Amino acid sequence: MLMFAYCSSLLASNSIASIYNDYYGNYEVVQLYTQDELNTLINKNKHLQRVRKDECQLVEDIQAHALKIKEPSYVFLWGDMLAWGVCVDRDASLGIHYIKESAKQGLLPAIEQLGRYYEKGILVHQNKERAIIYYREAALQGFLNAQINYVQMLNQGYGSPLDYEQAYSALFHSVISDKKTQQKATKLLSLLANKMPENILKRARVEAI
Repeated sequence: MLMFAYCSSLLASNSIASIYNDYYGNYEVVQLYTQDELNTLINKNKHLQRVRKDECQLVEDIQAHALKIKEPSYVFLWGDMLAWGVCVDRDASLGIHYIKESAKQGLLPAIEQLGRYYEKGILVHQNKERAIIYYREAALQGFLNAQINYVQMLNQGYGSPLDYEQAYSALFHSVISDKKTQQKATKLLSLLANKMPENILKRARVEAI
């Protein structure tokens, strides 16, 4: 009788183990992103795609890094997740709040994204004047997407002619590896050059040492 009970218990344990292995045996534990990895994802605008790909396993860790440690890239990621309802209940207002917080911390992709949102009226009321302020801030710190959008808006008549020299210089001296982006930048610079006096244009093309 004791032997029967032992065998039954062993079979039950084996059965539970088998079920566990069926469900979790091939389950890959996802590691939290390093700062460099997350920054690369954000710069390529693939951060939300990555969170989805990881099947929302890191939500609590992301939230902790954003709200407790207050790492700028994680604050931005958490804000974007909230803004678009990625792996969390959507709260666009709170999402924009955290994106702005990461921008205040100096995260250039966050600053540029706010520029785009205000330019196009995404999640916020359209405000082109506010958009160009965000673009200028990120552009003059070397963020290529902001530089392109900044010059583009100047070509459309926004901003001030006093902005032309710095905007032109920032984009003109950027290193652009992507050929399509380079062609776009060249076209935008050509249009802006037509608005600038020759002496200002020459000065903008002189790279600071």
